[in-house]
Amino acid sequence: MVQMVTDAADLATKLTDAKEKLVIIDFFAKWCGPCKLMAPFIEELANEYPDVVMLKVDVDECEDAAIEYNIQSMPTFVFLKSKTEVVRFSGANKDKLKDNLLKHK
Repeated sequence: MVQMVTDAADLATKLTDAKEKLVIIDFFAKWCGPCKLMAPFIEELANEYPDVVMLKVDVDECEDAAIEYNIQSMPTFVFLKSKTEVVRFSGANKDKLKDNLLKHK
């Protein structure tokens, strides 16, 4: 299940709750075409890999989180383990998203 993040405090709580699991944060915007194209694929991955924590952050509603992670473009995917960033990339690249998930999970 993909979890929506409401603000930076909510993000911090979700990262703490994830403990050692891989966390993938999808920084997106409602008006972003490539973000809309990726949304169903992210849902598929969340269902296929329930041991991975999938979070979505709307950069317009959660500006503090977007600033904290220095998000410049959407979509941007940030991969974390134990609250430490392991990789990030921008762009609607399904193969890269799944490859990184498999590599780091």
